Amino acid sequence: MTETLRRDTSIKERLVNRLAERLGTIGIIGLGYVGQPLALRYAELGFHVLGFDVDDKKVEELNAGRSSIEHIGNNAIEKAVGQGFSATSDVRRMSEVDALIICVPTPLNKYREPDLSYVVNTVETLIPYLRAGQVLSLESTTYPGTTEEEIVSRVEGRGFVVGEDLFVVYSPEREDPGNQQFTTKSIPKVVGGHTRPCLEVGTALYSGVIERVVPVSSTRVAEMTKLLENIHRSVNIGLVNEMKIVADRMGIDIFEVIDAAATKPFGFTPYYPGPGLGGHCIPIDPFYLTWKAREFGLHTRFIELSGEINRAMPEYVFDKLVMALNDRKKPLNGSRVLVLGIAYKKDVDDMRESPSVEIMELIRAAGAEISYCDPHVPVFPKMREHKFDLSSIDLTPETLEGFDAAVLATDHTKFDYEMIRNHAQVIIDSRGVYRAAAANIIKA
Repeated sequence: MTETLRRDTSIKERLVNRLAERLGTIGIIGLGYVGQPLALRYAELGFHVLGFDVDDKKVEELNAGRSSIEHIGNNAIEKAVGQGFSATSDVRRMSEVDALIICVPTPLNKYREPDLSYVVNTVETLIPYLRAGQVLSLESTTYPGTTEEEIVSRVEGRGFVVGEDLFVVYSPEREDPGNQQFTTKSIPKVVGGHTRPCLEVGTALYSGVIERVVPVSSTRVAEMTKLLENIHRSVNIGLVNEMKIVADRMGIDIFEVIDAAATKPFGFTPYYPGPGLGGHCIPIDPFYLTWKAREFGLHTRFIELSGEINRAMPEYVFDKLVMALNDRKKPLNGSRVLVLGIAYKKDVDDMRESPSVEIMELIRAAGAEISYCDPHVPVFPKMREHKFDLSSIDLTPETLEGFDAAVLATDHTKFDYEMIRNHAQVIIDSRGVYRAAAANIIKA
């Protein structure tokens, strides 16, 4: 027994030392908006990094020093390749690494229930290649209990003792694409371990590359932490979206109200309304807790109400478009409509769960001729649930004047808003860009 304990302790210590001395090889599974920045950060500090992805085209591009993510330039990828980063789709190479960090999607299915197929399939794929002395970290957002139920159980089914010869942690991603103020390096990293030794290894895994690591008592606490962060935003955005509708009906500018309320130095945090929620986190993650809470006989009313309000916002913007055209004696059917901005937020190319696409679907279904302009999305990308055979048009006074209406769905900095105001016949402003009243501006 004493000899076994001494051997197991040395496994942990050897792994901690390899990570602390930057001798370990880091495996990143999923090279998207979360995986790529993480891989670059580890490579920057001298770790050998092996990235895994099922997309052979992406693997080829990354190894050639090219990035398909706008805010991650080719120079950053080229530099990382020079520092020892490489990508592969060969899952057999997972046995080569000291750490396996899972950064795969966790979407909802059509019934708004968690779809863990990406996580489960990834774990099933890597299980045959696990070896003693590795740490497995899940970063994908999910409901409390996932790490224990879907990862630990499978790992132990292969004969490993988690916390002794193999280590499992949960550390939720906190990436904010395009945010120049907070980066992978500077955003604090929450880490929860399945056991105390797991937490020690997880802390060693991240503390060398992230400025502040926040250890918590369990993987369940870490999983719930990520959900609370996004539920907080979802509920508050739902509140301000509802307030926007009320204020609009009363003839009050909600943006002026928010700006005034934000002068209070305590007790108020400004949230701003929009055309709906976008990105991979806020529209999806709250419903992971809603689904799990039902297992405990609980009904998460705040979460579901905010989700109902936020999901209705694209239709609210659409209705504003219909009414604006009606006021000008024009039916939407047959009209030419330009959507300005189709990424889910300003100054990025990220299309995940973008409310702009929901608005485009409504406009197309009503029989309008639809086009879009987005300087960050030159061609409408392949998406799981939406398909448009469109490319971004050039925005000029002449092109604007040729449309019956323009829907401002994403407020990119690159747009010339004065030119848009001067040449668009009518603008449906869902982002509060235009504060001054004008005959051709409809606030939505």
